Amino acid sequence: MRVTFVLPPPNLSGGIRVLAIYAERLRRRGHAVFAVAPMERAPTVREMARAVLKQRRWPFRRKRPSHFDGLGLPLHRLPHPAPVIDSDLPDADVVVATWWETAEWVSRLSPAKGAKVHFMQDYEVWFAPIERLDATCRLPFPKIVLTHWMRDLLREKFGREPLAVIPNSVDTWLFNAPPRSRHSPATVGTMYSPSAYKGCDVCIRAVEIARRELPALRFRVVGNSRPLPSLPLPRSTDFTLQARDRQLRDVYAACDVWLFGSRQEGFGLPILEAMACSTPVIATPAGAAPDILKKGGGMLVPHDSPEEMAREIVRICSLPELAWRELSANARRAVEGYTWDDATDRFEEALQRVVASTERVPLSPLPEHQDRIERSDALRAGLET
Repeated sequence: MRVTFVLPPPNLSGGIRVLAIYAERLRRRGHAVFAVAPMERAPTVREMARAVLKQRRWPFRRKRPSHFDGLGLPLHRLPHPAPVIDSDLPDADVVVATWWETAEWVSRLSPAKGAKVHFMQDYEVWFAPIERLDATCRLPFPKIVLTHWMRDLLREKFGREPLAVIPNSVDTWLFNAPPRSRHSPATVGTMYSPSAYKGCDVCIRAVEIARRELPALRFRVVGNSRPLPSLPLPRSTDFTLQARDRQLRDVYAACDVWLFGSRQEGFGLPILEAMACSTPVIATPAGAAPDILKKGGGMLVPHDSPEEMAREIVRICSLPELAWRELSANARRAVEGYTWDDATDRFEEALQRVVASTERVPLSPLPEHQDRIERSDALRAGLET
């Protein structure tokens, strides 16, 4: 198949990691994979003023690092902002929208760009005008979702049955850690995000409460952006900016508990990554957390309850050594048995079903468009220099 992924401006988020994994694995299976993203738009005057005055940062445009870097699978960054249009893309068998805005762009593409699929990793209500978001959920092309809650949302709110429910996996070759003792001092970790739906404020508050009983409790935090004055980190926090895979693995393995405080989540990849590193998880019932933690290796706590999260932090960090080791081993066992190869099998099969059920349009030869891509890349390189 010729497969096109239409991305938003890429970054180091979990959603982009998943897309990079599927794109690279499909390429390895012999498919012609093309991934494209528009240039990030320039900030408005109001956004610049707010960033400088309230967030104390300068919102300049830049090429951000992403999980596509170093894959050997080029991500074609267009020399213009959104939307992505026909002339940006090769003809293909299937074109995959990967975000609510990209679903709008894909809906306008000509049939020659491929059978249309929406890979719906979340219901992005925190980012989108609700009318436009819901309109993308009603678009008449198949949807692949990650979790049963998204399947139920499509059924109950939009009367749509997803093409497939394909949970994420975790690369246990990359994310792993040998059996270990609990650390001294006890250590907890989380992901930093200023977005309210991520619930980082809940995790921060839980650590502050837990330190009343565990004054030496260490806090490890990873973030894609520096902490903002509106959401500061507690004293004695070990913060890592834009951790890449091996560095992120080391942070997970350095923790006795990983905190996941999301108010809403498409999936929650850090849960799997932490557990693959033998780190128990305390999570709210968001995304895939209920499905994952019912296998063991962690605890669910109510949404917006830093007190409950703090109690679980103290309990787990105070377990006898053998009890903590068993919980750690359970965390690792809970994520074994379902691999990215399994997920890619299901993703590939879903795309093939869509292609088979769609009236085919003659495809233009790939080399002609590749010439246009190379000219576009040369233009972009000139703009960036």
